[in-house]
Amino acid sequence: MAEIVSPKKQPEYVKEHLQKFNLAACMTCGTCSSGCPITGTPGMEGWDTRKTLRMLVYGMTDEVVYSKFPWICTGCGRCAYGCPMAIDIPYIMLHMKHLRPRDQVPGILHKGVENCIKTGNNMAIPKQDYLFLLADLGNELAEEECPGFYVPVDKENADILFFPNSKEVFADNDDMKWWWKIFYAARENWTVPSENWESVDWGLFTGNYEATKIFAQRKIEHMKRLNIKRMIMPDCGGGSYGCRVGMETCALDNPENRVNFIYLYEYLVEIIKEGRIKLDKSVHAGKTFTWHDSCKHGRELERHFGKGFYEEPRWIIQQCVDNFVEMEPNRANSYCCGAGGGMWPMPYEDESAYHGRMKHRSIKETGADVVVVGCSNCHDQLMKRLPKYYDDHDYEVKYIWELVADALIIEPWSEEEIKKAEEEAEAQWKKFGIDLDEMF
Repeated sequence: MAEIVSPKKQPEYVKEHLQKFNLAACMTCGTCSSGCPITGTPGMEGWDTRKTLRMLVYGMTDEVVYSKFPWICTGCGRCAYGCPMAIDIPYIMLHMKHLRPRDQVPGILHKGVENCIKTGNNMAIPKQDYLFLLADLGNELAEEECPGFYVPVDKENADILFFPNSKEVFADNDDMKWWWKIFYAARENWTVPSENWESVDWGLFTGNYEATKIFAQRKIEHMKRLNIKRMIMPDCGGGSYGCRVGMETCALDNPENRVNFIYLYEYLVEIIKEGRIKLDKSVHAGKTFTWHDSCKHGRELERHFGKGFYEEPRWIIQQCVDNFVEMEPNRANSYCCGAGGGMWPMPYEDESAYHGRMKHRSIKETGADVVVVGCSNCHDQLMKRLPKYYDDHDYEVKYIWELVADALIIEPWSEEEIKKAEEEAEAQWKKFGIDLDEMF
């Protein structure tokens, strides 16, 4: 006999927050569960989105908060996109994460937040190590193919502020060169911060509202302190989305916190259309490419801020390649790769890979040789995790900015430009106490 569940009294602070989402409007139709890749996850039998919402209606908040469900939810937003009553289910799950005591946040997520608050990046990379890497790797790129190149740090009056991803600084160093080559070819007036440079917002991953606000405020302060025209929103879906949410909160506190920003897709479209960079499609001849729609750059941005990026990346790719095919489903109907919401670094690898099964199937059905992505977590999920679970994983994964960088026709800098840049680099690294000759 099934156990009869009686409603519980919600704590007032939980009740007040959930009233914003009007759970009473839920028709229990199951649209959310039917479109959610979590449904059927091994080890989570009996759990799905519809049941979780009913548990909250019945006051079973603790049962949800202390379950795995909010944490294996990637916040992809397919549920809310399909919900006939427009209930913002990802934000409800985010609040369930928020209610978990910080010392019980799964895996390393809270440590990443603490590192970022204390050191300015998720990996706690020391400032001098970070600066030395930028100097050394920049020097390497200058010697290889971009004479005069260096990474400008804390440059005042720059046109563009760019934020590195700590994964690249910590381990995937060469991945930083793709954007650097684009800036070099476009002769961009750009810069990166010397401190608080982390692009990714792990506050969003853990339901830490205050951290999300702190990270956004730091980016705003960089813009004001250095008098920069525009910042490029961080590439990671959660990073850019979390930053946007945090910046909106900061602007509500003080309208002077509003700063100019541009998304990476808008920036690439801009410099291509303006002729600031030239591209050669022939370098990608013989391969077929498809595009993975990132949840946070598409469906969730569109739903919360009125603009998702669907057509821009497709246009950019088609400036770089001749053979492009669509994945099905795509755009707002696309499936999550399984890495969102902090799932990539969390200790739920099996659940994450199961979540990504639908995306893997969509990719395979295209017959594409290369999957192009615009998010670092999507990149790692598709390239590093899913191959361990699916034997028929035989496609490459590339960042969209990598695709552009590979196709670049770089017009040589003049001797005067090179000399000027080399003098600027020498003065900058001397100011920061970085001497590459002494380091070796």
